[in-house]
Amino acid sequence: MSKVFIASIRDRDLVDSVFLVKEKIMAMAKNGKPYMTLRLMDKSGEIEGRVWDNVDQLSASFDKDDFVAIRSKASVYLGKMQLIISELVRIPDDRVNLADFLPESDRTIAEMESELKALVETFSDQYLKALMKAFFDDPAFMALYRTAPAAKGMHHVYLGGLLEHSLAVSRLVDAIVPLYTDLNRDLLVAGALLHDVGKVREMTYLRSFDYTDEGKLIGHITIGVEMLQERISTIPGFPPELGMLLKHMLLSHHGQYEYGSPKRPKTVEATILNYLDDLDSKINGIRTHIRKESENLGRWTSYHRLYDRYFYKESYSGEEEYRDGTDEMMVPEPEPVPLPAAPQAAEAERKSGDTARKGFSNNPFETLQKNLDLF
Repeated sequence: MSKVFIASIRDRDLVDSVFLVKEKIMAMAKNGKPYMTLRLMDKSGEIEGRVWDNVDQLSASFDKDDFVAIRSKASVYLGKMQLIISELVRIPDDRVNLADFLPESDRTIAEMESELKALVETFSDQYLKALMKAFFDDPAFMALYRTAPAAKGMHHVYLGGLLEHSLAVSRLVDAIVPLYTDLNRDLLVAGALLHDVGKVREMTYLRSFDYTDEGKLIGHITIGVEMLQERISTIPGFPPELGMLLKHMLLSHHGQYEYGSPKRPKTVEATILNYLDDLDSKINGIRTHIRKESENLGRWTSYHRLYDRYFYKESYSGEEEYRDGTDEMMVPEPEPVPLPAAPQAAEAERKSGDTARKGFSNNPFETLQKNLDLF
């Protein structure tokens, strides 16, 4: 069976292919009949699948994170593509190519590792340089760091996403540092490379992306500080204050308590890291959302629940020919001079204007303006 990728599925297509089960939910219809909702994925995206017949029998044959071969028909329901599944069979892992099912960074791992290695060599602070090498010269750690996604659903949700995001924040640091005096560049780059380091243990990513028990109970910020202290303790004479400042950056990089940050940024470097991390995360998240809707012919994306808005998909190219108007000199027509109104008409107009100004209740754009706040 040839692989049909989710991104290529169109309405009314007959889809006969293998997918990875990201989610599996059993439910009951209004008529008391059971049905099953699946979240299926491959490296090109995700799609919802519905099973209406033989639900109990099929459900017993597979579980979440299994590969399944399905026969189905694509259908658009409430603006979203879904698969109505008629047949489903679990497929052994050794019969699939894992690279077809997990999204990967557009950048190659080798390219990013080379950039990381070169970046470590730019450190002038020997303690921070030794700390970077304690992390990135460890093959067991790098096997996780180079592979992990940066998040489950918000940004850089693909293999290699953590490394790509960390390098991107580091490049932003080097763009910012020359603009301000007295910034500790090495401390900032170290924070950029390590701020999400705990995600190598917070998340699972050998199948669908999810959280480990440690991730759910402790979280990547606390895990990251623990990992940082473990490496610092192996470096003789590492300055306690330097370690404290770096730990503070990890503890505060989410910026606010309501965003899961145990501390708010209280140094200039921690504040910069918070904003640069947020900047790169949002740019990637918005672009990913727009890219997922490339087949949507409208100029706006669908509603993004996490960002609480729609996004304009068009990008001004500036390719239209500039015209200064000298080839089409237009002489404006003189504006007509209004005739003086009769006293009775002027009084009626004044009273009408006063009535309209009192309540503004006749504004046809009032409701529209509230809806536009989503954009």
